[in-house]
Amino acid sequence: MLVTNRFVVAVEASDDFTARAHAALAALAARPGYLRGELLRALDDPRHWCLLTEWESVGTYRRALGGFDVKITAVPLLAESVDEPSAYETLAGAAPDGEVVVVDSDRAARPHR
Repeated sequence: MLVTNRFVVAVEASDDFTARAHAALAALAARPGYLRGELLRALDDPRHWCLLTEWESVGTYRRALGGFDVKITAVPLLAESVDEPSAYETLAGAAPDGEVVVVDSDRAARPHR
């Protein structure tokens, strides 16, 4: 499961934002179920940022949000993100030069086969 939180940050506030985003990423990385994370900035507009994290499941992500360090560092930052859907389940994937592998949605009434 991927979580993408997008931010619009004034250029003059980017140093403070970056420090807070690093702390949030470290707190999230310490939680069970965390797989990876990245802080990204748009190449064509330096005001646009994205905090991308990958989790074993929606449950591990939701439980991570309840951790004390996450509540102190990550949750306030995440509250500043653009108000839009941020949690995405994987429905298909492909390794380099690999075939597309389709997986069932957790929301599906019946499995895809």
